[in-house]
Amino acid sequence: MENPRFSREAGNDFSKTLRSRVNLYFKENNLSKKANANMVVKTLVMLSLFFVPLILLSSGLVTSIWLLFILYIISGFGMSGIGMGVMHDAIHGAYSKNKNINKLLGYTFNLIGASDKVWRIQHNILHHTYTNIDHADDDINTPFFLRFSPNAKHHWSQQFQHVYIWFFYGISTLFWITVKDFVRLNRYNNMGLLNKKNEFPKGIFSITAWKLFYYSYALVLPMIMVPLSWWIILLAFLSMHVITGLMVSAVFQIAHIMPETDFPLPNEKGMMKNEWYRHQFATTSNFSPKSKLLFWLIGGLNYQVEHHVLPDVCHVHYKKLTNIVSETAKEFGMPYHVKKSIFQALKDHTKMLRMLGKKPIVGIT
Repeated sequence: MENPRFSREAGNDFSKTLRSRVNLYFKENNLSKKANANMVVKTLVMLSLFFVPLILLSSGLVTSIWLLFILYIISGFGMSGIGMGVMHDAIHGAYSKNKNINKLLGYTFNLIGASDKVWRIQHNILHHTYTNIDHADDDINTPFFLRFSPNAKHHWSQQFQHVYIWFFYGISTLFWITVKDFVRLNRYNNMGLLNKKNEFPKGIFSITAWKLFYYSYALVLPMIMVPLSWWIILLAFLSMHVITGLMVSAVFQIAHIMPETDFPLPNEKGMMKNEWYRHQFATTSNFSPKSKLLFWLIGGLNYQVEHHVLPDVCHVHYKKLTNIVSETAKEFGMPYHVKKSIFQALKDHTKMLRMLGKKPIVGIT
């Protein structure tokens, strides 16, 4: 199946207008589009939140079960912070003008058990290009018991997905650090997305090596050094991933799987009805725009609209750019979806999952 295509000419006026206004903002304020000092501090904080608890666990000084769980849970917040607030910008090329710095910080994703190579394809190429398009956006390609798109096949078991989805969100990063990267690398190889010679076997070797390294310091060393039963340490390790899984999955899904967002399909010729920018506004939603804590904690991903239309801009600038983006969208007659709070977003996301699971919904084409 060929990927959908967008009109290359439609949307040029909007693109030029938005880019010129954004560029003017940075020029007038003498700012770089990339990371600033606050972002560097944040990077150090997130890396510390993840690594310092694990270092303490490997020191042999931790003997309390409660301290064991507390340290792993703190590390879980650091892991989610690295995923959403450090590597995410780096792999988009939004952290620095220096490609080597972006590449180096992109490796932080490997340090937390995942694969930067697979993420670049899944997220940068498939998700950002084909947002909410069934079969093309890999973020909504789910097993049979989950249904994230009204255009996906309906199964009777999905009627309860709004209840059990939180369990699967919680274990999502556990699936990620075990089999997901291998499954998707194989899929992308079959799709012809790995173009370099021997890229598939090299990718398998690289992913395996990084994961073994991750398990060695995040689980094996604590099991050796902490004088507690292995299964208690394993449970604490799992609790770290439940924290990370819930945070990361919820943040990314409430930005797109919502009652107001579209799930368009291409026509018989493979062309999308809307041009790419209009498509991004129609399929993406912001939430909690006034929450400074949430903005800091999740790497500005409550401003998903800004991220999708300006992926090369570091997230620390999104809050200042939101008026430019929303007003330009309004000027060109584009939708701009936003939820006042994360609680409202979670409620509506749950409502959408229930609607999708209850019965087939006619998709917007």
